[in-house]
Amino acid sequence: MFGLCRIILTLLSLYEGVIFVYCIFSMLYSFGVLDGRNRIVWQVGDFLNRLVEPVLNPIRRIMPALGNVDLSPLILLLVLRYLVEPMVIRLTMAAYAG
Repeated sequence: MFGLCRIILTLLSLYEGVIFVYCIFSMLYSFGVLDGRNRIVWQVGDFLNRLVEPVLNPIRRIMPALGNVDLSPLILLLVLRYLVEPMVIRLTMAAYAG
């Protein structure tokens, strides 16, 4: 059971890294540092969008508009770190104790 918990926590950590890379990539893309006409840049951006946008869109619908500031990745990272990870650990401990 602890092995499954470790796998889930590792996947959550990897996803947090993907979210961080997505934020850096989108910032570099919006400032023109990365060229969207480059095929590799476009493929990386498309891959990151497909991984992160389905999770960020529901958060964006709930959050109020703050102009050009998008806080949904921060909210997602906080939820993963402080709600989902402790819940996985507590469920594993409960399953092990029971």
